[in-house]
Amino acid sequence: MKSPQRSSDDLEAGGDIPKSRNHSRRRGRGIFVAVDASIRFKSAMGCEKEIELGSHDQPTAKDVKLSQLEEQPVQASYPDEFGIRLEELVSISCDGGLSVLKRFDGVSGLSPLLHTDLDKGICGTHEDIRRRRNKFGSNEYPLKKERNFWMFLGEASRSFTLIVLVLAALASLLLQIKTKTISHEWYDEAGIIVAVILVIFVTAISNYNQSLQFEKLNDEKRNICIEVTRNGRLVEVPIYDVVVGDIIPLKSGDQVPADGVLVSGYSLQIGEYETMGTNRTVHKDTDIDPILISGSKVEDGIGRMLVTSVGMNTQWRMPMACIPLYTGEETPLQVHLNRVVIAFGLISISVALVVFLIESCLCFMGRTKNTDGSPMFDAGKTTLDEKIDMVIKFIILGVTIIVVAVPEGLPLAVTLNIAYMTRKLLGEKVLVQKLSACEAMGSATTIVCHKTGILTLNQMEVVDVCAGRVRTHNLDTMAAELSPLLISLITEGIALNTNGSVYHPEGQSEPEVFGSATERAILNFGVKQLGMNFDEIKSKSTIFRVSPFNSRRKRRGVAVQLHDSQVRVHWKGAAKTILASCQWYMDKDNIAAMDQEKRFYFEKTIDEMSKEGLRCAALAYRKFTDGDIPESNLVLLAIIGIKDSCRPGISRAIQQCRNAGVKVCMVTGDDLLTAKAIAMQCGILRGTLDEPANTAILASEFASMSEADREEIAENIVVMGRSSPDENLLLLEALKKKGHVVAATGKGIRDAPSLRQANISLAMGIGGTAIVKECSDIIILEDNFTSIVKVIQWGRFLYTNAQRFLQFRLTVNASALIICVVVAVHSHEIPLNVAQLLWINLLTFTFGAWALASEPPMDNLMRRPPVRKGGAKRITWFCSYLCEFLKWMERKKSKKFPISRSRTKEPFITKLMWAKFVAQVSFQVSALLYLNFRGESILKLENKSLDQANKVKNTVIFNCFVFCQVFNEVECRTSYQGNTFSGILKNHLFLGTILLNVILQIIVIECLGIFFYTARLNLKQWLISIGIGFFSQVIGRFPFQAFPYLRNEDHI
Repeated sequence: MKSPQRSSDDLEAGGDIPKSRNHSRRRGRGIFVAVDASIRFKSAMGCEKEIELGSHDQPTAKDVKLSQLEEQPVQASYPDEFGIRLEELVSISCDGGLSVLKRFDGVSGLSPLLHTDLDKGICGTHEDIRRRRNKFGSNEYPLKKERNFWMFLGEASRSFTLIVLVLAALASLLLQIKTKTISHEWYDEAGIIVAVILVIFVTAISNYNQSLQFEKLNDEKRNICIEVTRNGRLVEVPIYDVVVGDIIPLKSGDQVPADGVLVSGYSLQIGEYETMGTNRTVHKDTDIDPILISGSKVEDGIGRMLVTSVGMNTQWRMPMACIPLYTGEETPLQVHLNRVVIAFGLISISVALVVFLIESCLCFMGRTKNTDGSPMFDAGKTTLDEKIDMVIKFIILGVTIIVVAVPEGLPLAVTLNIAYMTRKLLGEKVLVQKLSACEAMGSATTIVCHKTGILTLNQMEVVDVCAGRVRTHNLDTMAAELSPLLISLITEGIALNTNGSVYHPEGQSEPEVFGSATERAILNFGVKQLGMNFDEIKSKSTIFRVSPFNSRRKRRGVAVQLHDSQVRVHWKGAAKTILASCQWYMDKDNIAAMDQEKRFYFEKTIDEMSKEGLRCAALAYRKFTDGDIPESNLVLLAIIGIKDSCRPGISRAIQQCRNAGVKVCMVTGDDLLTAKAIAMQCGILRGTLDEPANTAILASEFASMSEADREEIAENIVVMGRSSPDENLLLLEALKKKGHVVAATGKGIRDAPSLRQANISLAMGIGGTAIVKECSDIIILEDNFTSIVKVIQWGRFLYTNAQRFLQFRLTVNASALIICVVVAVHSHEIPLNVAQLLWINLLTFTFGAWALASEPPMDNLMRRPPVRKGGAKRITWFCSYLCEFLKWMERKKSKKFPISRSRTKEPFITKLMWAKFVAQVSFQVSALLYLNFRGESILKLENKSLDQANKVKNTVIFNCFVFCQVFNEVECRTSYQGNTFSGILKNHLFLGTILLNVILQIIVIECLGIFFYTARLNLKQWLISIGIGFFSQVIGRFPFQAFPYLRNEDHI
């Protein structure tokens, strides 16, 4: 394979025009070095033995061998298809790798050995990729082994209350066996054990399924695509498909995906603080320091690299896809709900302890009677084993009260909601990286977003051009109106001053254009309207200096040597920025001085284009002598108007935000006139008289204000033109000081500080760089603003869903606790035994959470103001005092969540929720206590034995309680006074869960009575149970909002 010609990009940035080399002599030296390397490794390695790779700090056995081999002369060639071994390639990235690279005559000698063309890359066929993987490995890393089901099962079985219940049941069972008094009563203990096992398995299955969902989310996070040059084309491939020999373009914000060698670079600054363990940024060039390490970050400049090592052969040996994965961290809402669980746990422990002491005292005082009327304890007759059995029964009673009172399922409900939400958002092309950001989005009051690619399609097209005093919208006839010299200079500037490329596929007339959206638009204009021959222009010139584009300077320049030895500088950038540097302009074939009249004409042309919503760019040039690239005294060639249409449906999305009380602020690097035109098209600016002053402002004006003035006008700003990341950061700081919850978008590396400052950071999946994606909370995969609106809606849904489940769960716990304590103190027994209470806990804890988590977001969520920050923190005034002394448990966690900083004093449980909660608990407690004390007469059980009557009565109470929760679950579909049946037929998961609850309850009553100590019920008793349960929903339909005090708050 012939060594490729040295491209214009191969020269180091800032260097001079290189002297010509003897190419044939260099090629011969490369062949000699390849032969030399073969013999050295044959004699040294001796046998095919795998040697462990070393670190940067300590040399390994292989490093020592390589240092010895460098001194040995060379003599033979390789027998295989590539001219270099894997060990040699790996050694290039190790300490002393530069000397190894020099032995191969640098990158120009290394590329033929890898069958790589430095301009066109590898051929990229399936067979070529397969051979490279087999020879040099794939760019994959071993993943951490995921937790299996048995780990979750072990975790679920470590619940303290469940362990106490099982131990108490086993102790009671063993005591009966020891005293030989075991009878059918052992079913009670067996029922407890069966119910505990069932709870453990269902909990483990639920947690395991959540883990699988989050693992799918992590897989999506690892699915990163990068651009590589193959067969002369820029193609996008998954990071795992990068192979040795690939040519990869690098730009500011990228992360190096593999170890490699710099082919060409201009002002390339690489941050190696993560890979090398030092906080340093180094300048990379092709002569002094060309080695690139996987995982390092491009902080500035541009370049191209040749991949030499991938996967586990790299020095970092860690996947580039190390963006934060789900690790099970608690969200702010889960933290606060955990405090509620602890608070109710303290209450239940206190009540259980009191009940235990009362029951023990009454029993050992002889006040507690058996069913036959005899005292349970007789000081002279009761044996020690019977006393122990009594104590165990009372312990089980106390633990049962704890099980009933503690709402353990509250944090689980949030986890289920998040798992469901992240899966649904992934379908909306949104990738959640930080779970707490989902909650914070429900509180967002302002979105600071970029224009290009988010509000617009980022599909740009040149529609207006002014060149040689000729302005035309009909670009097809423009070439005939311009002079050949002017066309030559414009096409030269377009082809040479670009990061893009043009590829002509064989057999196709239309070329393929690669690069950013702006680059593609200008290149297409040059190729289609001006007849530009991209490859010919590139081949007849040599680029020897580059001034890369950045958001602050808003221009890019190159110094080139042409084939006739002329040296020119070409500039391209924002139209007004370039125009300010021009003292001349091209008037057909002549260079004319730019007087005030002409400058005013060009400025007016730019303003007219901007008012039409066009992005304006300009091309200029001048002759070059020596030194740095000159930025002044330029000759204006053309002003180009580029159209970037708004996204379909963007106006509706902006209006949704406005209805939801969320302000959209557009920041853009475009001229303010362009920004205002686009804002009008999107609906951000409405042009009405009631719009406040300073809604649109130049970033430079905003930055020049005092801090107090910035805070004063920040709330009014909806458009900021000519904005850079620094001004965006000032805007975010001002908004946050005014109490706003700000979500901000980011694309480039310099957006990282703004993203860290924002409450919620949103990275663009298409236009965003790897560094921005890494430091963001959420990635908008398709760069679509409507996806951001979806995230807000789902964030509010998460909050309201947690409210619904909290109301449902506390109703169950409070009702069961009151019933059990009242009956236990009155009758020294409870109508609901341990197995039944565990079953109720299972239905509400798991199935209830599944059902309520499956509810889709309601449309009216986007017709209400944002969720109030801090509402979750102030869950109730009752448990807030109990939670105060528990805060020391959280003090070690220095991280502050945005949702925890309160701007208002509204509680998580609203007045309406309190009213519905009190009504439900009052009804359920009253109905079931009435059944407990008057059940024999109501159910006509006078003719049955006392044991059988109590069994039927308690079974009906148990059945009524379950059906009360089933109907209450339907009522809790809304946390406000709305139609609870709205959309219920579309939610198949909710209906299925409710139906499963009913079927399982029928099975428990009719088939598993031996374990749950229940009796079979007749039709009348079933109808009574269902009727009482249904009436609990009727209670929920009471018109609470007719009372002004209970009217629905804004945020519900």
